[in-house]
Amino acid sequence: MKLIQHSKPTFYKGDAGLFKPILKSSQIACGEIAKNFEKRFSSYLGCTGAIATNSGTAALHLSLMALDIGKGDEVIIPSYVCASLLNAINYVDAKPVLADIDYDTFNISIKDTKRKLTKKTRAVIIPHMFGLPCDIDEFLKLNLPVIEDCAQSLGAKYRHKLTGSFGLISIFSFYATKLITTGYGGMVASNSKKLLDKMRDLNEMDKREDYKIRYNYKMSDLEAALGINQLQHIGYFIKKRKEISRAYTMGLSDYDLELPVKKDDRGHVFYRYVIKSKKAAVIKRHLRRNGIEIIPPVYKPLHRYLSLPKSDFPNTERVYRETVSLPVYPTLKIAENSRIIRILRQAIV
Repeated sequence: MKLIQHSKPTFYKGDAGLFKPILKSSQIACGEIAKNFEKRFSSYLGCTGAIATNSGTAALHLSLMALDIGKGDEVIIPSYVCASLLNAINYVDAKPVLADIDYDTFNISIKDTKRKLTKKTRAVIIPHMFGLPCDIDEFLKLNLPVIEDCAQSLGAKYRHKLTGSFGLISIFSFYATKLITTGYGGMVASNSKKLLDKMRDLNEMDKREDYKIRYNYKMSDLEAALGINQLQHIGYFIKKRKEISRAYTMGLSDYDLELPVKKDDRGHVFYRYVIKSKKAAVIKRHLRRNGIEIIPPVYKPLHRYLSLPKSDFPNTERVYRETVSLPVYPTLKIAENSRIIRILRQAIV
């Protein structure tokens, strides 16, 4: 029985050829191709500028430093998210303040966010979880710097505008399993020239007239070449993810499961197809036994790492127990899609 992977990057036959002229030129570090990727990406997003980095975490670190966030400052983030956000906040010696999520959407709760605001709150980081845009307008009303975490939502739209075009700063990840990939890699974007200049300065760590702590977070031309090609196919990638997700919805709608919610004012790109069930543990065991790789959509909520009371994060705890993330990626075959549906049905009958 062939294993169906949970996540897989999508490449094309000609992708290997992208690297030949770069290798021949001997310019493999950050050069003109990386700058070209930045221009293409900012044009796609419709923002003033973008800076290519070696990871999404690096992009977030630069964002926090550009906003002069440091010791004594508080940054609100959801508990139900990967640990990269926690790391970046700790890099600048600020205090992470965790908020619960909305049970239906998996996105950070505006209600709980408002409860966590203090005089020390300097920013809110808003991830658009699993490709479904957060209700970003409500967070913009807080009159605080909003950093959009679009690691899982490249190409998603909220009220006809792309995620990443609302916040003061937006960050993206191009890790191997993301909507587009450069292997590792990331991008930070903004409409503020002042913030972009500051982040570029922080990312130029050598051959400077003055000295201050700067960082080596640049993306190589090799990665950028792949990123440019991947970005050209983002429309197709999203189309395929939506087709696979529609098949899941059609095949599972008559069963005792909670399927991903639909919102008329936002376009889901289905970075993950996450279902909820009180039988989640049974479903995951059955899928794994039948050759389907199942990985937690969030490995561990952040409040558990920080030993905070579980009772303060009821929706996060419930989602953590009840979710199953099904394989979704452009190269998933129709037969594999159907097999997953059939095996999942067996687990809940």
